[in-house]
Amino acid sequence: MRIKMNLNGKPLESDASADMVLLDFLREHECYSVKRGCETSNCGLCTVLVDDKPILSCSYPLARANGKSVTTLEGLQDEAKEFGGFMADEGAEQCGFCSPGFIMNVLAMVNEFENPTDSEILNFLSGNMCRCTGYEGQLRAIKKYLAFKGAEK
Repeated sequence: MRIKMNLNGKPLESDASADMVLLDFLREHECYSVKRGCETSNCGLCTVLVDDKPILSCSYPLARANGKSVTTLEGLQDEAKEFGGFMADEGAEQCGFCSPGFIMNVLAMVNEFENPTDSEILNFLSGNMCRCTGYEGQLRAIKKYLAFKGAEK
């Protein structure tokens, strides 16, 4: 099957297996931030943006991405570095394994909500699993990042 997409701002055309999931395709194209954790759409490690909406690439058929814009953490390095500083300042960055998917969701949330409540933040990020933290540091980092982004506008 022939796939055409815009990957991290660049056009991409490639052959792929008809039964391939987006995660495997992205890793074949050197997007190593996209990680396999559970393969059941429960951990959030594989989160990417498809047409600016977060999706779980481990269960997203590649054929559905045909003709769409796909963004991984590799395509959002400046934004990720900016938010990562807030995570580090709050002691919320530990092993880092969950960070790419978590950051992708936070960046998507920033574009979707102007002033989300704690409940909206937690609901939006409910599919992101982290085995190292209690999520309190992450929540503090998100709130400070949102305040910073709001001040930029």
